[in-house]
Amino acid sequence: MKLSIIIPAYNEEDRIIHTLDASLAFLNQQNFQSEIIVVSDGSTDRTRSVVEEFDSGIKVDLRVIEYHPNRGKGYAVRTGMLAGNGEMLLFMDADYAVPIEEITRGMDLIESGFDVAMGSRAVTGAVVADHQNFFRELSAKLYNLIQAAYLGIFYKDTQCGFKIFTKTAARRLFGLQKLNSVIFDPEILWLAKNAGFRIAEFPVNWRHVGNSRIQYDSLKKSLFVFQELFRIRKLHEKPLPNC
Repeated sequence: MKLSIIIPAYNEEDRIIHTLDASLAFLNQQNFQSEIIVVSDGSTDRTRSVVEEFDSGIKVDLRVIEYHPNRGKGYAVRTGMLAGNGEMLLFMDADYAVPIEEITRGMDLIESGFDVAMGSRAVTGAVVADHQNFFRELSAKLYNLIQAAYLGIFYKDTQCGFKIFTKTAARRLFGLQKLNSVIFDPEILWLAKNAGFRIAEFPVNWRHVGNSRIQYDSLKKSLFVFQELFRIRKLHEKPLPNC
């Protein structure tokens, strides 16, 4: 098994259809075996049933993991990454904001010696077809500045949901992950930096998809993001040995 793709999903019975159609069509054209693991994070709709009804083709294993209640995107991604069998493991969002074809850039970086390759909307070569609203983009820039100052991870886009790991890096980093929320990305990258893993950013084509399952539409929710961010170092007070 060369590649595992992890898709966290919460009430995605509608959008998961296009995501799986496109992903399976691409993967079945490749010269390697792969798997897709959809992690239904406490969904109350037909997400699980929709996935189970798919014909995955001859080169792709498709399975769904579902649990209740809803635990958060970070918990869902960790569950899938630790269950994957591939030599490389990617997690991607269920809304298909980044086309599956972009994975070839990340896989090339992994095969060249990197341990983690992260898709980015902010590096040279990236294409953003549809932007988020002005307030959300401004908030993201402010968050990135604070995150860099606090954690010392100076990447241009840590929140793009398209990251690929070697099996070794995935097992170690997601085994250490403590946060269940959407702020798990900087936690994983901070752990990776401290453990000495090699990390690369690569440009992706990205488009904003409306009706996000993760909304920051109140001051309370926005403050929660920063509260989670400032927990990361506290949760990992014991230094990590290098990889």
